Amino acid sequence: MKIWNQKIYLASKSPRRRALLRQIGVDFELLLLREHTERGPDVSEEVFANEQPTAYVERVTMEKAAFALKTMQWRKLPTRPILSADTTVTIDSRILGKPANAAEAAQMLQQLSGRTHQVLTSVVVMHELQFWQVTNASEVTFQTLSDNMIRTYCATAEPYDKAGGYGIQGFAAVFIKRINGSHSGIMGLPLFETAQLLQQAGIDIL
Repeated sequence: MKIWNQKIYLASKSPRRRALLRQIGVDFELLLLREHTERGPDVSEEVFANEQPTAYVERVTMEKAAFALKTMQWRKLPTRPILSADTTVTIDSRILGKPANAAEAAQMLQQLSGRTHQVLTSVVVMHELQFWQVTNASEVTFQTLSDNMIRTYCATAEPYDKAGGYGIQGFAAVFIKRINGSHSGIMGLPLFETAQLLQQAGIDIL
């Protein structure tokens, strides 16, 4: 069902988040943050010294929403709720970001092999000087991965735009023995929590 009379701004370039919002009938317009400017990205995803994974993902998500709000105001765009999200993978209190190359992706997958890790996705909705934020934590258990499985997977395009170097919605689904939590949250947008935030901002869901 499409909600034609209500629209939000989505401050994310993730195609997975777009698909998940469409799945629950949310109409949106992209309000993208830039990664490459003379001064660097609009919002840095650098991890601060001694920053814990939950604090990190919540801070980055809030900064993305705040920058998108400023952009909406600078451009004098119609006022609408803004949704931002960020996902990180953590194991042994270490944050695994997006791998820059095949070697980094392989190293991440070796760390995850045969073990349980945590996927954190934080979501922020900002509207009319208010904001609502929630962070979903899910556990994912991998089977033991052979060197050939890791090498073959890293030869695909999948690992390189995803925290932890894998995507549950792609080939890496065969790595996963068990999940405890939100499948959509592991993809990048926990739909139950997201729907609750949007409803608080005045967006009807069903």
